[in-house]
Amino acid sequence: MTADEVKARSARGESEDRKIPAEVHGLMMEPNSNQPIVILRLHEHDPEESSVVPIWIGIFEAGAIQLAIEGRDPGRPMTHDLLKNALDLVGAEVIEVVVRAIEGNTFLAVVELVERTGEHRLLDARPSDAIALALRAGAPLFVRQSVADLARVRQSDQSDGAGETPTAGADEKKMKKWLEELDPKTLGKYEM
Repeated sequence: MTADEVKARSARGESEDRKIPAEVHGLMMEPNSNQPIVILRLHEHDPEESSVVPIWIGIFEAGAIQLAIEGRDPGRPMTHDLLKNALDLVGAEVIEVVVRAIEGNTFLAVVELVERTGEHRLLDARPSDAIALALRAGAPLFVRQSVADLARVRQSDQSDGAGETPTAGADEKKMKKWLEELDPKTLGKYEM
Protein backbone atom coordinates (compact mmCIF):
# COMPACT_ATOMS: atom_id res chain seq x y z
CA MET A 1 0.00 0.00 0.00
CA THR A 2 1.37 3.39 -0.97
CA ALA A 3 1.61 6.40 1.34
CA ASP A 4 -1.11 8.11 -0.73
CA GLU A 5 -3.44 5.14 -0.18
CA VAL A 6 -2.78 5.24 3.56
CA LYS A 7 -3.54 8.99 3.62
CA ALA A 8 -6.73 8.47 1.60
CA ARG A 9 -7.89 5.76 4.01
CA SER A 10 -7.12 7.96 7.00
CA ALA A 11 -9.08 10.82 5.43
CA ARG A 12 -12.07 8.48 5.04
CA GLY A 13 -11.72 7.38 8.66
CA GLU A 14 -10.49 3.88 7.76
CA SER A 15 -7.71 2.25 9.68
CA GLU A 16 -4.88 0.61 7.79
CA ASP A 17 -5.95 -2.84 8.91
CA ARG A 18 -9.72 -2.55 9.04
CA LYS A 19 -12.02 -5.55 9.33
CA ILE A 20 -13.82 -6.47 6.12
CA PRO A 21 -17.16 -8.26 6.61
CA ALA A 22 -17.16 -11.73 5.05
CA GLU A 23 -19.39 -14.74 4.67
CA VAL A 24 -18.83 -18.39 3.92
CA HIS A 25 -19.54 -18.62 0.21
CA GLY A 26 -19.02 -22.36 0.02
CA LEU A 27 -16.75 -25.33 0.33
CA MET A 28 -15.02 -27.26 -2.40
CA MET A 29 -12.39 -29.93 -2.83
CA GLU A 30 -9.07 -29.04 -4.41
CA PRO A 31 -8.92 -31.76 -7.09
CA ASN A 32 -5.17 -32.49 -7.03
CA SER A 33 -4.79 -32.96 -3.27
CA ASN A 34 -8.42 -33.69 -2.29
CA GLN A 35 -8.02 -31.08 0.43
CA PRO A 36 -11.10 -29.00 1.31
CA ILE A 37 -11.11 -25.26 0.71
CA VAL A 38 -13.48 -22.85 2.43
CA ILE A 39 -14.28 -19.87 0.22
CA LEU A 40 -14.92 -16.60 2.07
CA ARG A 41 -16.69 -13.89 0.06
CA LEU A 42 -15.62 -10.39 1.11
CA HIS A 43 -18.14 -7.58 1.33
CA GLU A 44 -16.03 -4.66 0.13
CA HIS A 45 -16.95 -0.96 0.24
CA ASP A 46 -17.36 -1.01 -3.52
CA PRO A 47 -20.36 -3.20 -4.39
CA GLU A 48 -18.94 -3.66 -7.90
CA GLU A 49 -15.87 -5.36 -6.45
CA SER A 50 -16.27 -9.09 -5.97
CA SER A 51 -13.47 -10.95 -4.25
CA VAL A 52 -12.98 -14.13 -2.29
CA VAL A 53 -10.38 -15.53 0.08
CA PRO A 54 -9.75 -19.28 -0.29
CA ILE A 55 -8.46 -21.05 2.84
CA TRP A 56 -7.31 -24.67 2.74
CA ILE A 57 -8.69 -26.54 5.76
CA GLY A 58 -8.86 -30.01 7.26
CA ILE A 59 -11.42 -32.63 6.32
CA PHE A 60 -13.07 -32.76 9.77
CA GLU A 61 -13.38 -28.97 9.98
CA ALA A 62 -14.85 -28.92 6.47
CA GLY A 63 -17.45 -31.44 7.61
CA ALA A 64 -18.30 -29.29 10.63
CA ILE A 65 -18.64 -26.18 8.46
CA GLN A 66 -20.79 -28.02 5.93
CA LEU A 67 -23.14 -29.30 8.67
CA ALA A 68 -23.57 -25.74 9.95
CA ILE A 69 -24.14 -24.31 6.45
CA GLU A 70 -26.84 -26.90 5.79
CA GLY A 71 -28.33 -26.50 9.28
CA ARG A 72 -28.13 -30.27 9.78
CA ASP A 73 -28.28 -31.74 13.26
CA PRO A 74 -25.61 -34.44 13.67
CA GLY A 75 -27.72 -36.11 16.38
CA ARG A 76 -24.97 -35.91 18.97
CA PRO A 77 -22.84 -32.80 19.58
CA MET A 78 -19.67 -32.65 17.53
CA THR A 79 -16.61 -30.76 18.81
CA HIS A 80 -17.76 -27.32 17.64
CA ASP A 81 -21.27 -27.95 18.98
CA LEU A 82 -19.74 -28.98 22.31
CA LEU A 83 -17.70 -25.76 22.45
CA LYS A 84 -20.76 -23.64 21.64
CA ASN A 85 -22.80 -25.51 24.31
CA ALA A 86 -20.03 -25.02 26.89
CA LEU A 87 -19.88 -21.29 26.15
CA ASP A 88 -23.65 -21.07 26.52
CA LEU A 89 -23.47 -22.96 29.82
CA VAL A 90 -20.99 -20.50 31.35
CA GLY A 91 -22.79 -17.48 29.93
CA ALA A 92 -20.20 -16.49 27.30
CA GLU A 93 -21.21 -15.32 23.84
CA VAL A 94 -19.27 -15.34 20.58
CA ILE A 95 -19.20 -11.71 19.43
CA GLU A 96 -17.22 -12.14 16.21
CA VAL A 97 -14.57 -14.12 14.40
CA VAL A 98 -11.69 -12.39 12.59
CA VAL A 99 -9.23 -13.98 10.17
CA ARG A 100 -6.45 -11.77 11.45
CA ALA A 101 -3.12 -12.71 9.85
CA ILE A 102 -1.13 -14.96 7.58
CA GLU A 103 2.19 -16.34 8.79
CA GLY A 104 3.98 -18.22 6.06
CA ASN A 105 1.13 -20.10 4.37
CA THR A 106 -0.88 -20.38 7.59
CA PHE A 107 -3.97 -18.30 8.27
CA LEU A 108 -4.61 -17.21 11.87
CA ALA A 109 -7.92 -16.26 13.43
CA VAL A 110 -9.29 -14.95 16.69
CA VAL A 111 -12.66 -15.51 18.35
CA GLU A 112 -13.94 -12.61 20.43
CA LEU A 113 -16.11 -13.62 23.37
CA VAL A 114 -17.99 -11.59 25.94
CA GLU A 115 -18.44 -13.10 29.37
CA ARG A 116 -21.54 -12.83 31.52
CA THR A 117 -19.72 -10.05 33.44
CA GLY A 118 -19.32 -8.03 30.23
CA GLU A 119 -15.59 -8.69 30.00
CA HIS A 120 -14.28 -9.35 26.50
CA ARG A 121 -11.85 -12.19 25.80
CA LEU A 122 -9.92 -13.15 22.70
CA LEU A 123 -9.22 -16.78 21.82
CA ASP A 124 -6.56 -17.69 19.26
CA ALA A 125 -7.98 -20.20 16.78
CA ARG A 126 -7.50 -21.87 13.44
CA PRO A 127 -9.77 -20.16 10.90
CA SER A 128 -11.60 -23.42 10.17
CA ASP A 129 -12.49 -23.95 13.84
CA ALA A 130 -13.37 -20.28 14.32
CA ILE A 131 -15.62 -20.32 11.23
CA ALA A 132 -17.38 -23.51 12.35
CA LEU A 133 -18.00 -21.90 15.75
CA ALA A 134 -19.17 -18.58 14.25
CA LEU A 135 -21.70 -20.39 12.05
CA ARG A 136 -23.12 -22.21 15.08
CA ALA A 137 -23.23 -19.04 17.18
CA GLY A 138 -24.63 -16.82 14.43
CA ALA A 139 -21.64 -14.51 14.93
CA PRO A 140 -20.28 -12.21 12.21
CA LEU A 141 -17.14 -13.12 10.31
CA PHE A 142 -14.44 -10.64 9.27
CA VAL A 143 -11.16 -10.72 7.37
CA ARG A 144 -8.47 -8.15 8.19
CA GLN A 145 -7.51 -5.83 5.34
CA SER A 146 -3.89 -7.03 5.56
CA VAL A 147 -5.03 -10.64 5.06
CA ALA A 148 -7.34 -9.69 2.20
CA ASP A 149 -4.52 -7.77 0.52
CA LEU A 150 -2.37 -10.92 0.58
CA ALA A 151 -4.93 -13.63 -0.11
CA ARG A 152 -7.93 -12.19 -1.94
CA VAL A 153 -8.79 -13.26 -5.43
CA ARG A 154 -10.80 -10.65 -7.32
CA GLN A 155 -13.31 -12.00 -9.80
CA SER A 156 -12.29 -9.29 -12.29
CA ASP A 157 -8.55 -10.06 -12.16
CA GLN A 158 -7.15 -11.54 -15.36
CA SER A 159 -4.21 -13.88 -15.60
CA ASP A 160 -2.61 -16.24 -18.04
CA GLY A 161 -2.60 -19.42 -15.95
CA ALA A 162 -2.16 -22.76 -17.64
CA GLY A 163 -5.57 -24.08 -16.57
CA GLU A 164 -4.12 -26.54 -14.08
CA THR A 165 -5.42 -26.72 -10.54
CA PRO A 166 -3.09 -24.86 -8.17
CA THR A 167 -2.20 -26.17 -4.76
CA ALA A 168 -1.97 -24.23 -1.49
CA GLY A 169 1.55 -23.05 -2.34
CA ALA A 170 0.78 -22.08 -5.94
CA ASP A 171 1.61 -18.69 -7.32
CA GLU A 172 -1.03 -15.97 -7.27
CA LYS A 173 -1.64 -15.90 -11.05
CA LYS A 174 -2.45 -19.61 -11.23
CA MET A 175 -4.75 -19.37 -8.20
CA LYS A 176 -6.62 -16.38 -9.65
CA LYS A 177 -7.07 -18.10 -13.01
CA TRP A 178 -8.24 -21.33 -11.38
CA LEU A 179 -10.80 -19.61 -9.15
CA GLU A 180 -12.05 -17.47 -12.05
CA GLU A 181 -12.72 -20.57 -14.11
CA LEU A 182 -14.57 -22.41 -11.34
CA ASP A 183 -18.20 -23.13 -11.99
CA PRO A 184 -20.12 -21.35 -9.19
CA LYS A 185 -22.36 -24.43 -9.04
CA THR A 186 -19.43 -26.41 -7.60
CA LEU A 187 -19.19 -24.08 -4.60
CA GLY A 188 -21.20 -25.44 -1.71
CA LYS A 189 -21.15 -28.92 -3.25
CA TYR A 190 -18.62 -30.29 -0.81
CA GLU A 191 -19.58 -33.82 0.22
CA MET A 192 -18.63 -35.31 3.58
